[in-house]
Amino acid sequence: MKRLFFITILAVVFNSVQAQKQPNIIWLMAEDMSTDLECYGMPDVKTPHLNKMAKNGVLFNNAFVTNPICSPSRSSMMVGTHQLKTNSQHHRSNRNEPLDEQFLPFTKLLRDAGYTCVLGHEKVYMYGQKIDVNFKSEAIGPWDGKEHFGLFDKKNTFSKEDEPFFAQIQLKVTHRGPWWTEVREKSTHPVDTETLTLPPYMADHPAIRLDWAKYLDQVEYMDAEVGMIFEELEAKGMADNTIVVFIGDNGRCNIRGKGYLQDPGLRIPLIIYNPMVKKNGLVTDKVVASTDITATIVDYAGIEVPKYMTGQPIFNEDFDREYVYGARDLWDEILEESRSVSSADWSYIRNDKPEIPYDAHQAYLEFYRPAVHIMRAMYANGELNEFQKPFFESSKPEEELYDMKSDPHQLHNLAYNREYKKVLKKLRKETKRFDKKMKPVSDVYDPFIMKGPAILEWLQKEMPAEYERMKAGEEIGYKRIIGLYKKAHKK
Repeated sequence: MKRLFFITILAVVFNSVQAQKQPNIIWLMAEDMSTDLECYGMPDVKTPHLNKMAKNGVLFNNAFVTNPICSPSRSSMMVGTHQLKTNSQHHRSNRNEPLDEQFLPFTKLLRDAGYTCVLGHEKVYMYGQKIDVNFKSEAIGPWDGKEHFGLFDKKNTFSKEDEPFFAQIQLKVTHRGPWWTEVREKSTHPVDTETLTLPPYMADHPAIRLDWAKYLDQVEYMDAEVGMIFEELEAKGMADNTIVVFIGDNGRCNIRGKGYLQDPGLRIPLIIYNPMVKKNGLVTDKVVASTDITATIVDYAGIEVPKYMTGQPIFNEDFDREYVYGARDLWDEILEESRSVSSADWSYIRNDKPEIPYDAHQAYLEFYRPAVHIMRAMYANGELNEFQKPFFESSKPEEELYDMKSDPHQLHNLAYNREYKKVLKKLRKETKRFDKKMKPVSDVYDPFIMKGPAILEWLQKEMPAEYERMKAGEEIGYKRIIGLYKKAHKK
């Protein structure tokens, strides 16, 4: 009864946006970002601007992406349809294949309704113009899905002349990169490595502490960018009619995070600020899929949500979601096949290729996850505890089940506990139901061949000292190594 009352209040409150047709909409998308914000109770980090946004908006505790890797996740959000259904589930694949004609990018719907669609922002780190979808597309230009594949009208700036406008701005600084060290060095209040709190499934080691602190430094830098966007809206006189949505594109880039169906890979922050609504400061436990955010934006614009969308407008009275269906498939050279359902109370994961370990020695992760190297060595030496060891075992369980209320860090797999047999059976059935519902529209498979494995092999052979530095938990600079590799192969 309480849940129904709360949903009704939300619907009444947020549907009042229809009184002002076609508001401006800004979609801020932080890259590789779990719910590691102060307003979510994250220790050791200060995010005053997102705190303020949550205080004046709605914060969602149970928002999940449908894939824990950037391009499949972004593909689902760009169409508002689960990536499996559109056959865009494989990372950086099918880039030359047009979307099936039954689907449209949601920016096409907005543009047809009179919106100016803007990509990026001139003042955020590296301009925030990432699109990264697994179907044929171009950043700027018209769209007809046959000869023209443009997703946006312009880049970097929005003004009164663009109204109504939709702006999608990527906040890239939280994505792993060589800038992490520079951002930390320039911070006037870098996160203290001695006092921070690590998740229990990560080993307590100086290199891991430093890496975690660097991540939180990026989060604070990103928070300042959010503040800058709000200041610009005020300065341009647009603050009163611009809805702002803040999310992550997938979970954090660390152990169990990006690339995995555990909670740190799927659960994302979601805050929606609507200045045209008087009653804000709400926190909700309702379950939301990232595709629902797309449908909500379309609904905000006064557009009827297409039937092909698997997302639903979040604030509609008939919004009904108990589970978010997650999928992990190709990521670079590792072809996985895992499925999951996430609810407010439970997390279920089915690993159809249990022989592929979590630590699959994927080249990308070798370069970009110091914790993997440190903990891999500790595992070999028998130094990891029972919660840290599973990530480094030679295989993974066929099924995983976690009680998210009593075990939010997913330390105890209940899939083989007889007491939870009924729950397991129910979630197994739900997952199979989604398997059928999200059956791909085609079986085209055109993956991009990654050079990472060849570069890693070359590094081990030609630069063993650099490789040893990497094994010791130091990020040696992937782009720098790529440059040296290319230079060596020009001779």
